[in-house]
Amino acid sequence: MGLPFYVSPEQFMKDKSDYARKGISRGKSVIALDYARGILFVAENTSRTLHKIAEIYDRIAFAGVGKFNEFETLRMHGVRQADVRGYSYSREDVSARALANGYSQVLGQIFTVELKPFEVEILVAQVGHDGQANEMFHILYDGSVTDEANFVAMGGQSEALTDHLRRNFKPGREIPARNLELAVLDRSRERRKFRRLSERESAELLGATAKGAGSTNGSGPDSGPNSGPAELPEPPSPEPGPSGDPPTS
Repeated sequence: MGLPFYVSPEQFMKDKSDYARKGISRGKSVIALDYARGILFVAENTSRTLHKIAEIYDRIAFAGVGKFNEFETLRMHGVRQADVRGYSYSREDVSARALANGYSQVLGQIFTVELKPFEVEILVAQVGHDGQANEMFHILYDGSVTDEANFVAMGGQSEALTDHLRRNFKPGREIPARNLELAVLDRSRERRKFRRLSERESAELLGATAKGAGSTNGSGPDSGPNSGPAELPEPPSPEPGPSGDPPTS
């Protein structure tokens, strides 16, 4: 008679971590970085209707990689929490830091208690105003939170993208503008700072970046919040729209 199968708690947690990482690594990446007027988000995404980047509140945006249904659930949770806090107190009391702490607790609980962890990484970012710095909080599948500065990369190619950004946008892999999703938190706008960039704006921005490749664009170790591309085209009024993403992205 064989011995019963046994896995130590340490091995079980390691297996869950490996499982979550593999799911995330299959998705396409998202980056966020400081630029002159706020925070720029770039996601490789061929869908024009399902988004990886979305507005949560006036000055706060959300980005996710991994399983769409899981990070979309988290996004909606954050929207509800922000609305409740803003209604109960004031709009200024809604902060990226508080939302990141809430997400950390939810993901930590799921990772510890449930058999299957969420296969996601998410970012909560808030654009600064009146001289305040931008804030970017990177939350992992196990609830770990990192307070990032200048830029952050998530998803399947995060290590390569981070290394690429640290080298001040030296030329790398080219991606057609039609396969990208770009959005910004723009501090120069009125109450709602979030807006998406059109395909034309994305193409223009990528063309300008390619011409200026090798210059400092606000993502190197010594860059500050006001570094980066000087300006983006001024758009028409924003259309918030639904948030979403392909099933694994």
